Amino acid sequence: MPEHRLETLEPQELTLTPVPDKSLKSRIESYTIPFRELITYYRCAMMEVETKFRVLSEEFSLQYDRNPIETVKTRLKSVDSIANKLISRELPLTVESIEKNLNDVAGVRIICSFPSDIYAISDAFLRQDDITLIERKDYIRAPKPNGYRSLHLIVETPIFLHDKKKLMKVEVQFRTIAMDWWASLEHKIRYKKDVEIPSAVARELLDCANEAARLDSRMEQLQKYIVPKYE
Repeated sequence: MPEHRLETLEPQELTLTPVPDKSLKSRIESYTIPFRELITYYRCAMMEVETKFRVLSEEFSLQYDRNPIETVKTRLKSVDSIANKLISRELPLTVESIEKNLNDVAGVRIICSFPSDIYAISDAFLRQDDITLIERKDYIRAPKPNGYRSLHLIVETPIFLHDKKKLMKVEVQFRTIAMDWWASLEHKIRYKKDVEIPSAVARELLDCANEAARLDSRMEQLQKYIVPKYE
Protein backbone atom coordinates (compact mmCIF):
# COMPACT_ATOMS: atom_id res chain seq x y z
CA MET A 1 0.00 0.00 0.00
CA PRO A 2 1.46 3.31 -0.95
CA GLU A 3 2.32 5.65 1.91
CA HIS A 4 0.30 8.88 2.08
CA ARG A 5 2.04 11.91 3.38
CA LEU A 6 0.58 15.24 4.36
CA GLU A 7 2.65 17.98 2.90
CA THR A 8 3.27 20.95 5.10
CA LEU A 9 2.83 24.18 3.21
CA GLU A 10 5.03 27.05 4.12
CA PRO A 11 2.91 30.02 5.28
CA GLN A 12 2.83 32.74 2.73
CA GLU A 13 3.13 36.34 3.77
CA LEU A 14 -0.10 38.27 3.34
CA THR A 15 0.28 41.91 2.45
CA LEU A 16 -2.39 44.56 1.98
CA THR A 17 -1.60 47.03 -0.70
CA PRO A 18 -3.38 50.36 -0.24
CA VAL A 19 -5.54 51.34 -3.14
CA PRO A 20 -4.64 54.84 -4.25
CA ASP A 21 -8.23 55.88 -4.82
CA LYS A 22 -8.42 59.59 -4.08
CA SER A 23 -11.77 59.79 -5.81
CA LEU A 24 -13.41 57.88 -2.93
CA LYS A 25 -12.10 60.36 -0.38
CA SER A 26 -13.16 63.29 -2.49
CA ARG A 27 -16.64 61.82 -2.92
CA ILE A 28 -17.00 61.40 0.85
CA GLU A 29 -15.79 64.94 1.46
CA SER A 30 -18.16 66.28 -1.17
CA TYR A 31 -21.02 65.09 1.06
CA THR A 32 -19.66 65.64 4.57
CA ILE A 33 -18.05 69.07 4.23
CA PRO A 34 -21.14 70.85 2.84
CA PHE A 35 -23.30 69.18 5.50
CA ARG A 36 -20.95 70.25 8.30
CA GLU A 37 -20.95 73.79 6.92
CA LEU A 38 -24.74 73.84 6.81
CA ILE A 39 -25.05 72.64 10.40
CA THR A 40 -22.59 75.35 11.45
CA TYR A 41 -24.76 77.95 9.71
CA TYR A 42 -27.83 76.65 11.55
CA ARG A 43 -25.94 76.79 14.84
CA CYS A 44 -24.95 80.40 14.18
CA ALA A 45 -28.56 81.34 13.33
CA MET A 46 -29.74 79.66 16.51
CA MET A 47 -27.20 81.67 18.52
CA GLU A 48 -28.37 84.90 16.85
CA VAL A 49 -31.99 84.23 17.80
CA GLU A 50 -31.06 83.15 21.33
CA THR A 51 -29.14 86.41 21.83
CA LYS A 52 -32.11 88.45 20.64
CA PHE A 53 -34.33 86.90 23.29
CA ARG A 54 -31.77 87.40 26.02
CA VAL A 55 -31.59 91.09 25.08
CA LEU A 56 -35.39 91.34 25.10
CA SER A 57 -35.48 89.67 28.50
CA GLU A 58 -33.06 92.26 29.90
CA GLU A 59 -35.07 95.13 28.42
CA PHE A 60 -38.43 93.86 29.71
CA SER A 61 -36.91 93.20 33.13
CA LEU A 62 -35.64 96.79 33.30
CA GLN A 63 -38.87 98.35 32.07
CA TYR A 64 -41.40 96.25 34.01
CA ASP A 65 -39.26 95.17 36.96
CA ARG A 66 -39.79 91.47 36.29
CA ASN A 67 -38.39 88.87 33.94
CA PRO A 68 -41.02 87.54 31.49
CA ILE A 69 -38.69 84.82 30.16
CA GLU A 70 -38.00 81.95 32.52
CA THR A 71 -35.72 79.88 30.28
CA VAL A 72 -34.21 79.92 26.79
CA LYS A 73 -33.44 76.48 25.35
CA THR A 74 -31.77 75.63 22.04
CA ARG A 75 -31.39 72.43 20.03
CA LEU A 76 -30.11 71.21 16.68
CA LYS A 77 -31.67 68.21 15.00
CA SER A 78 -29.42 65.15 14.91
CA VAL A 79 -28.16 63.68 11.65
CA ASP A 80 -30.45 60.66 12.13
CA SER A 81 -33.47 62.87 12.75
CA ILE A 82 -32.76 64.97 9.65
CA ALA A 83 -32.27 61.89 7.49
CA ASN A 84 -35.39 60.14 8.83
CA LYS A 85 -37.53 63.20 8.18
CA LEU A 86 -36.32 63.51 4.59
CA ILE A 87 -36.78 59.78 3.97
CA SER A 88 -40.29 59.79 5.43
CA ARG A 89 -41.21 62.58 3.00
CA GLU A 90 -39.45 60.82 0.13
CA LEU A 91 -37.14 63.79 -0.35
CA PRO A 92 -33.50 63.78 -1.54
CA LEU A 93 -30.77 63.38 1.07
CA THR A 94 -28.90 66.51 0.03
CA VAL A 95 -27.84 69.78 1.61
CA GLU A 96 -30.08 71.66 -0.82
CA SER A 97 -33.04 69.50 0.18
CA ILE A 98 -32.44 70.16 3.88
CA GLU A 99 -32.40 73.94 3.39
CA LYS A 100 -35.44 73.91 1.13
CA ASN A 101 -37.71 71.44 2.91
CA LEU A 102 -36.87 71.43 6.63
CA ASN A 103 -37.77 74.42 8.79
CA ASP A 104 -36.90 73.02 12.21
CA VAL A 105 -33.25 71.96 11.98
CA ALA A 106 -32.40 74.80 14.37
CA GLY A 107 -34.80 75.34 17.24
CA VAL A 108 -35.15 77.83 20.08
CA ARG A 109 -37.69 77.33 22.86
CA ILE A 110 -38.77 80.25 25.02
CA ILE A 111 -40.39 79.39 28.35
CA CYS A 112 -42.43 82.30 29.71
CA SER A 113 -44.24 82.91 32.97
CA PHE A 114 -47.68 83.68 31.57
CA PRO A 115 -49.52 83.50 28.23
CA SER A 116 -49.51 87.30 27.92
CA ASP A 117 -45.71 87.20 28.17
CA ILE A 118 -45.61 84.90 25.16
CA TYR A 119 -47.48 87.34 22.95
CA ALA A 120 -45.60 90.39 24.25
CA ILE A 121 -42.19 88.79 23.69
CA SER A 122 -43.06 87.23 20.33
CA ASP A 123 -44.48 90.52 19.01
CA ALA A 124 -41.36 92.42 20.09
CA PHE A 125 -39.19 89.77 18.45
CA LEU A 126 -41.10 89.93 15.14
CA ARG A 127 -40.85 93.72 15.03
CA GLN A 128 -37.09 93.49 14.61
CA ASP A 129 -36.23 94.47 11.03
CA ASP A 130 -33.84 91.58 10.42
CA ILE A 131 -36.43 88.93 11.34
CA THR A 132 -38.78 87.66 8.62
CA LEU A 133 -41.80 85.60 9.60
CA ILE A 134 -42.22 82.56 7.36
CA GLU A 135 -44.96 80.69 9.23
CA ARG A 136 -46.99 81.09 12.41
CA LYS A 137 -49.01 78.39 14.21
CA ASP A 138 -50.83 79.38 17.38
CA TYR A 139 -51.62 76.23 19.34
CA ILE A 140 -52.44 78.31 22.42
CA ARG A 141 -55.58 79.90 21.04
CA ALA A 142 -56.30 76.77 18.98
CA PRO A 143 -54.81 73.77 20.86
CA LYS A 144 -54.11 70.47 19.12
CA PRO A 145 -56.71 67.70 19.68
CA ASN A 146 -54.43 66.01 22.22
CA GLY A 147 -54.26 69.21 24.31
CA TYR A 148 -50.84 70.45 23.16
CA ARG A 149 -50.40 74.22 23.53
CA SER A 150 -47.58 76.36 22.19
CA LEU A 151 -46.92 79.23 19.81
CA HIS A 152 -44.71 78.17 16.88
CA LEU A 153 -42.90 80.59 14.60
CA ILE A 154 -40.71 79.80 11.63
CA VAL A 155 -38.48 82.80 11.02
CA GLU A 156 -35.63 83.69 8.72
CA THR A 157 -32.65 85.55 10.13
CA PRO A 158 -29.35 86.62 8.56
CA ILE A 159 -25.97 85.39 9.72
CA PHE A 160 -22.88 87.34 8.72
CA LEU A 161 -19.93 85.24 7.60
CA HIS A 162 -16.47 86.53 6.74
CA ASP A 163 -17.32 86.92 3.06
CA LYS A 164 -21.12 86.91 2.79
CA LYS A 165 -24.51 87.20 4.45
CA LYS A 166 -26.68 84.09 4.55
CA LEU A 167 -30.37 83.79 5.46
CA MET A 168 -31.21 80.84 7.70
CA LYS A 169 -34.48 79.45 9.06
CA VAL A 170 -35.07 78.87 12.76
CA GLU A 171 -38.09 77.43 14.53
CA VAL A 172 -39.07 79.30 17.69
CA GLN A 173 -41.48 77.74 20.19
CA PHE A 174 -43.11 79.69 23.02
CA ARG A 175 -44.61 77.95 26.04
CA THR A 176 -45.54 78.78 29.59
CA ILE A 177 -44.01 76.74 32.40
CA ALA A 178 -47.23 74.70 32.61
CA MET A 179 -47.38 74.11 28.85
CA ASP A 180 -43.77 72.96 28.80
CA TRP A 181 -44.24 70.71 31.82
CA TRP A 182 -47.25 69.01 30.20
CA ALA A 183 -45.58 68.65 26.77
CA SER A 184 -42.42 67.16 28.29
CA LEU A 185 -44.30 64.56 30.33
CA GLU A 186 -46.70 63.77 27.49
CA HIS A 187 -43.72 63.10 25.23
CA LYS A 188 -42.21 60.71 27.78
CA ILE A 189 -45.51 58.83 28.08
CA ARG A 190 -45.77 58.51 24.30
CA TYR A 191 -42.06 57.91 23.64
CA LYS A 192 -42.61 54.38 22.28
CA LYS A 193 -44.07 55.19 18.89
CA ASP A 194 -44.94 51.57 18.12
CA VAL A 195 -47.22 51.31 21.18
CA GLU A 196 -50.77 52.58 20.85
CA ILE A 197 -51.88 54.85 23.67
CA PRO A 198 -55.14 53.58 25.26
CA SER A 199 -58.07 55.95 24.84
CA ALA A 200 -58.44 56.30 28.60
CA VAL A 201 -54.82 57.51 28.87
CA ALA A 202 -55.33 59.91 25.97
CA ARG A 203 -58.40 61.37 27.72
CA GLU A 204 -56.43 61.79 30.95
CA LEU A 205 -53.64 63.57 29.09
CA LEU A 206 -56.17 65.93 27.52
CA ASP A 207 -57.73 66.61 30.92
CA CYS A 208 -54.28 67.38 32.35
CA ALA A 209 -53.59 69.79 29.46
CA ASN A 210 -56.87 71.59 30.13
CA GLU A 211 -56.11 71.75 33.85
CA ALA A 212 -52.68 73.24 33.09
CA ALA A 213 -54.33 75.86 30.86
CA ARG A 214 -56.79 76.77 33.61
CA LEU A 215 -53.92 77.07 36.08
CA ASP A 216 -52.10 79.39 33.66
CA SER A 217 -55.20 81.58 33.43
CA ARG A 218 -55.74 81.70 37.21
CA MET A 219 -52.10 82.53 37.95
CA GLU A 220 -52.11 85.25 35.30
CA GLN A 221 -55.20 86.84 36.83
CA LEU A 222 -53.44 86.90 40.20
CA GLN A 223 -50.32 88.57 38.85
CA LYS A 224 -52.39 91.26 37.12
CA TYR A 225 -53.40 92.59 40.53
CA ILE A 226 -49.84 93.56 41.33
CA VAL A 227 -47.98 93.83 38.00
CA PRO A 228 -48.92 96.41 35.32
CA LYS A 229 -49.76 95.30 31.80
CA TYR A 230 -47.29 95.70 28.97
CA GLU A 231 -47.79 98.96 27.11
